[in-house]
Order: sequence, then C-alpha cells, then structure tokens
Amino acid sequence: MSDLKRKSGLGRGLSALLEDIAAPPAASAPGVIRLPVAEIMANPDQPRRHFDDAAMAELAASVKAHGVLQPILVRPHAGRHQIIAGERRWRAAQAAGLHEVPVVVRPLNDGEVAEIALIENIQRADLNAIEEARGYQKLIAEFGHTQAALGDIVGKSRSHITNLLRLLDLPAAVQGMVESGALSMGHARALVGAQNAEALAQTAVKQGLSVRALEAMVAGGKPRPGKSRGPGAPAANDPNSDALEEQLAEALGMPVALQVAAGATSGSLTIRFADLDQLDLLCARLGAAL
Repeated sequence: MSDLKRKSGLGRGLSALLEDIAAPPAASAPGVIRLPVAEIMANPDQPRRHFDDAAMAELAASVKAHGVLQPILVRPHAGRHQIIAGERRWRAAQAAGLHEVPVVVRPLNDGEVAEIALIENIQRADLNAIEEARGYQKLIAEFGHTQAALGDIVGKSRSHITNLLRLLDLPAAVQGMVESGALSMGHARALVGAQNAEALAQTAVKQGLSVRALEAMVAGGKPRPGKSRGPGAPAANDPNSDALEEQLAEALGMPVALQVAAGATSGSLTIRFADLDQLDLLCARLGAAL
C-alpha cells in the first residue's frame, strides 16, 4: 500500500472531484447512469458507523416520494460497484423499495476513496467525535497524511484534529458513550489521561455534570452542582466565562479554567496539561504567538 501514500494534500484532480461532490449533478445530467441497487455495495471502511433511525426513515420517505435526486458516487470494485459517497441515499433507496438509483462512476484508488468518504461525511452530515477521529487516524496511518495536511483537506485546525485523535486513547466504554451521544466531545477531552476515566464518565452521565465540573473531578476536586463558589469567585455556570473557556480550550487543545472575581478586572487563567508532550506543545504555541 506504500504506493498510495502521499506526503502532501490533495492533488488538483481529486480537489476537482471533491468540488463535484459538493455540488453533484442532477440525476438526469450527462455522465449519470442508473444501476440496480443490488449491484451496489457499501464501503467497509466508511467512517460513519451509526445511522440515526429517525433521520433515515425521513430520508426513505422522501426518496419513495421523489426518488434519489443526487447521484451516488461509486467505483468499479470486485465485479460490482462500491460506494464512495452517498451511502445514506443508497440505504434509503433500499428502504423505499427502489430497484435502481442514479450513480456517477469514477475509477478511484483506495487512498482517494478513503479521503472522499471521510470528507463527504464531515461536510454533509457530522460524524460523532470518535468516528471522525478514527477517520483521521486511518488517513494518517495508511495514507501518510500529516495532521497539518489533514487540516488543510477538511478545513479544520490542527488543534482540532489533535484533540480528536487523543480521544482514541480513552477506554472503549468511554468512546462508546461519546458515540451514543451520552458524553460530549468536551467531556471526553477532559477525561483524556485520567486513570479512572470510565468511572468518571459514568458519574458525569448519571449526575449530568458540566464539562467544568468534570474537569474539577479529574483534577481531584468534588464539585457540587449549584453550590456557590464563595466570595470573590465567579458565579457558577456563568455563560460568558463558560463560552470563553471553551474557546480557549479549543484553541489550545487543553482544559482551561478562568477565574475572575465578581466586579473585578483581574483574575487567573489555569491551563492543565496531561503530560510533558502537551506542555511542550503549549510552550510552542505560546512562543509562536509572541
């Protein structure tokens, strides 16, 4: 598979194809053909693993009434045609009882298919954080992309990709909570590096803890939702403080705690790093800003 590895971002040919996916041709446009649904197969490396039942039922009803309006992108594979982009439409067509669907056929290699499958999912219907992280991990491990190159491809910051990849260090049970929606990406990020991550995650779900409350637990504190923080401390659940903390945490890729005394113009900003690698990364980012 070494011949598929590339050190830089997308080539012009693939970039043009991605533009075509962003604005697919009408089902009756030139270059669009119709194939039997049974002749089309799913891509086993598709990043998306969970399909919302309600959303799929709604899409199937639309397809049954109006047909598949956007062609499915496929490639010749194993005597049939494998989906590159459009698995939700294909599944909806099956549920609606259609026998044929419009497709566009492109002879793409495995590396191009993996890239397009990930990008199409991210841009059209958000993956959960774990699915997205696994997609990035695959592109890095199998196709030689750097995190910086991936950021350029999908239009995300490098810190966003780094944060997602760190979620894959969490126990499988915690990753499952993120996939099911029980835990947010912010909660999961706070648990990275914690020895008792699974127990803390279960507590966060049962008690409905905020990200900040969970961070305090990871740091050794025992937050009590609704309890006053005492004189001179910022009000609990202050929306402005929460929003600013989230923005800083996203930019730095590390948990952040902001404390400003009520009515004061001074305070403290605490940045928590999980290991020396994160500390080095923080120093590099602060140094670049000077």
